Amino acid sequence: MIQNPILPGFHPDPCICRKGEDYYLAVSSFEWLPGIPVYHSRDLKNWELLAHVLGEGSQMDLKRLPSAKGIWAPCLTYCEEEDLFYVVYGVMNSTDARYFDVDNFVVTAKDMTGPWSEPTYLHSAGFDASLFHGSGGRKWLVSLEWETREGYEKPGAICMVEYSPKEKRILGYPKRIWNGGTDRGCIEAPHLTKRGKYYYLMCAEGGTGYNHCVTMARAENIWGPYEGDPANPILTSSPGESYERHDPNHLKPQYYNPALRLQKAGHGSYVETPKGEVYLAHLAARPFVPELCCTLGRETAIQKMAWTEDGWLRMADGTNLAKAETEESSLDECPMPGIPSFDGFDGPNLGNWYYAPRVFPQSFADVQARPGWVRIRGQESGTSLHKASILARKLTSVYARVTAKMEFQPKVYQHSAGLILYYDNMNYVNLRKYYSETLGQGALSIVRVENGEKKEFLESRVPVEDRAVFLRLYLQGREAWFAWRYEGGEYQGIGPSFALAQFSDEYSKYGEFTGAMVGLICADQLKHEAYADFDFFEYVADEGRGLG
Repeated sequence: MIQNPILPGFHPDPCICRKGEDYYLAVSSFEWLPGIPVYHSRDLKNWELLAHVLGEGSQMDLKRLPSAKGIWAPCLTYCEEEDLFYVVYGVMNSTDARYFDVDNFVVTAKDMTGPWSEPTYLHSAGFDASLFHGSGGRKWLVSLEWETREGYEKPGAICMVEYSPKEKRILGYPKRIWNGGTDRGCIEAPHLTKRGKYYYLMCAEGGTGYNHCVTMARAENIWGPYEGDPANPILTSSPGESYERHDPNHLKPQYYNPALRLQKAGHGSYVETPKGEVYLAHLAARPFVPELCCTLGRETAIQKMAWTEDGWLRMADGTNLAKAETEESSLDECPMPGIPSFDGFDGPNLGNWYYAPRVFPQSFADVQARPGWVRIRGQESGTSLHKASILARKLTSVYARVTAKMEFQPKVYQHSAGLILYYDNMNYVNLRKYYSETLGQGALSIVRVENGEKKEFLESRVPVEDRAVFLRLYLQGREAWFAWRYEGGEYQGIGPSFALAQFSDEYSKYGEFTGAMVGLICADQLKHEAYADFDFFEYVADEGRGLG
């Protein structure tokens, strides 16, 4: 059996495609860079982090964008006629006043690892744009047309426009083609495919919260009219009918289903194997209960599907409920290399599993300056929307242990470095070494930023010598706490414990849609020159345990 989620932690809005015997899956990255992670599999069960579409060479600049903005909902497709991969993505610049100002782009590459073309601007009509490859080189772009007018149903309808790859522009204006297959409202995430005589339009409805779902419609003409699947939704965590078209908000915790492990199931795309097996990749979440807070964010799961005799796509088990495990395909099992738990920074390049908010990690993290270490140059504070030196990886379990060995000699109080548990720039906790003017030397202390309010736990401050220290973060279900030691010593706790549910989509007042990260941070708020050296970074997670 395939165990869900196949990509635990912050992996929302999956889009899956196939080229030959290889399967590729792209997910959203929001304000984190590098952008648009792509995973690779040959059996739909085992996945490796292969590449990023928006890598360092893309010159992507997300500075000053608030949390949960940035890169939304990539659409990854393979055009067999051209032997070319396409990725359509949106850069969400603002959601203020519910205007949802977005710019949509497309890039192409012959190989999934690049190089990728320069981005071509498509339009700004709405988000979740997706490309369909027709015959003879014709292509169509579908997206949610975001509605801003008073008196109109929000968020809007699915619209479509033809795209000319030769002219690299859309032809005319988008036209509305579909308003949804349920009354849950909040339609989004359209993907257009063709099978036999029908064009199929797969969408998400209900908002990317607890009433989320996947729906399907079809038409014999690409412009419609489209008819909805009479069994809609074809996948969800919340069964039953609900009339929510009047409510444009997405979370809707009243639709939490206590019978299921996977919540918020929706936003999917499907792929067929050479033998005709069908699998649907979709997002899901595993909240703490009763808080209904998703510290791990929206994750990627997969379900086995099947076509009915009358041409509709349904779950293979005959239900429409997202399952924690699904039947494996008949493909030969193919193990893939995972992200290592221990990184001694011994290679010539930084591992591709590291991310930074709004800037590329390579702009401040150097593994060549001191071989066997990573040198992190300090910049602005962890609350910055501009240049924060946070080298992080995705939290994939709430049962984990994070350890690092650090050498750092702060000279002024604006210098600090250490470990961080980070949800967004307004919600994080940091065990740091800094220069204490009161003590006249370096010290360890904890800083917590909770929905924009900063607190220093000075009562647990510890003076430390200017030699290597080992820093550790324990995550045990509902609680997280820090500890430290010198070489050869015993770990001793420092500061209070923190509720993990508070590092989540739901708890944050300023961000949503992402997930908790753990990593290294260095700040020099004086000259952006001071640096900390880290000998290793270790992340050991127990993926088999449930939430606390």
